[in-house]
Amino acid sequence: MEWILGFVVLAVLLTVAVLYNLLVSSRLRVREAWSSIEVQLQRRTSLIPNLVETVKGYAAFESSTLQAVTAARKAVAAATGPRAAASASAALTESVHRLVAIAEAYPDLKASQNFSQLQADLADTENQIAFARNYYNGAVEIYNTRVQQFPTLLIAGVFGFTASEFFTAEADARTVPSAAGV
Repeated sequence: MEWILGFVVLAVLLTVAVLYNLLVSSRLRVREAWSSIEVQLQRRTSLIPNLVETVKGYAAFESSTLQAVTAARKAVAAATGPRAAASASAALTESVHRLVAIAEAYPDLKASQNFSQLQADLADTENQIAFARNYYNGAVEIYNTRVQQFPTLLIAGVFGFTASEFFTAEADARTVPSAAGV
């Protein structure tokens, strides 16, 4: 009888250890994925000053356009967590798109190799951000599923594992921008 009880206790402890390790590895994957988003957001914010300076050199913009880009860039740098980062990122994307759209009216600027390269780098970075967001949200889905499914939810509750936030688009990101806004 003692052998059976010992075996059951060992099986329970082994199950707890396996489930705990699954939760830890999933949480680490979420953190790693979030780090990838932060790297790409930083890459984009590093490109913005070069873009602004290039545009300043060719076009006499109203200062409000450049100030909006600069303020949005600072908001991205200061954002913490998925919700704040998503909101700040959407504002930065909108202001940069507005800057680029206005810059298109200047033929010398459009022909500039530096401006073209910055646009290509920015487009590549936006693609990298989209990929990183997808990866992050996939990692969050796996982690949150583990945190909420039985029997892992018992282990999660005992050891303080909580669900993570998804990186979601802002509500206004679902609407098509009008040409009048540019």
